[in-house]
Amino acid sequence: MIKVGIIGGAGYTGGELIRLLINHPQVEIVFVHSNSHAGSAVSSVHQDLIGETDLKFTDTLSFGKERSGAEVLFLCLGHGDSKKFLSENIIPPTVKIIDLANDFRLAQDAQFGERTFIYGLPELNKKEIQSAQNIANPGCFATAIQLGLLPLAKENLLSEVYTTGITGSTGAGQKLAESSHFSWRANNIQPYKTLTHQHLGEIYRSLNQLQKDISDSPFHYGDINFVPWRGDFTRGIFVSSTLRYDWVLEEKGWSLEKLNNLYKDFYKDAAFTFVCDKQIFLKQVVNTNKAVIYLEKIGNTVVVHSALDNLLKGASGQAVQNMNLMCGLDETVGLKLKANYF
Repeated sequence: MIKVGIIGGAGYTGGELIRLLINHPQVEIVFVHSNSHAGSAVSSVHQDLIGETDLKFTDTLSFGKERSGAEVLFLCLGHGDSKKFLSENIIPPTVKIIDLANDFRLAQDAQFGERTFIYGLPELNKKEIQSAQNIANPGCFATAIQLGLLPLAKENLLSEVYTTGITGSTGAGQKLAESSHFSWRANNIQPYKTLTHQHLGEIYRSLNQLQKDISDSPFHYGDINFVPWRGDFTRGIFVSSTLRYDWVLEEKGWSLEKLNNLYKDFYKDAAFTFVCDKQIFLKQVVNTNKAVIYLEKIGNTVVVHSALDNLLKGASGQAVQNMNLMCGLDETVGLKLKANYF
């Protein structure tokens, strides 16, 4: 059994991790850390877990060879707090770390002391994840956008991209804000962080990892024009990325059929990413670790749609997928979930 600990277990991503891991056949949760809820039953905060677990929150840590020590540590903290936590606590080097915040996602932040964090997008870095000791789990919008664009990057086909994406209220975290109240969200949408979203940096890093011939098809910071939207639903992300090709698609023979084949070949070994032949919608993926993609081509304009659950494939589900890979398990273990289709 893989013994795991969770830091920041009272929030949305921590709660999702608990829900997944208490039903994972190869995992034992040895502690769920929360300073503010120490001593309280986990089910007193995540009330849907009543009868599912007897776990209690704790403010103490145990690792490795200690009794019931954790071998894998999930950090479900606010952005910037993971570095602070690791600076203030001694974590044995043998303990694997999966960070769900954005502290280690960029190349300049990947080294922290003796730890090197691998960017944990399995569709891009599966081999590296399998041998990694530390993972920077991708952001939710970043995952959805990258999965829609990675095959194009592989063929050096990326140029300027116009992306819109809408996310559920859980994407803002559990801390209350004016725009997260039900009375504000209901029957309402709003753009935010126009062209400046914090996930852009990791998106550029991944896309340029594949699109290396920038002299032929330059792709630079600022080439993704991303407008995110707050949606009037609780969970899920739907992204549409538009690319205009004045000549490349026709001259090089990139028909819609060829583009679909490119995507299906790229994701043929992906456990949770699927290229669809029909228009996709959010209910296909909510409450699952799946991402679905659909392509349209109108003239020389290509639109790539992608959808996923922001708390699962966009956060905790992907973290468990990464843990499975790091620990030598089939990446789908514990993640065969049912969509809330009706």
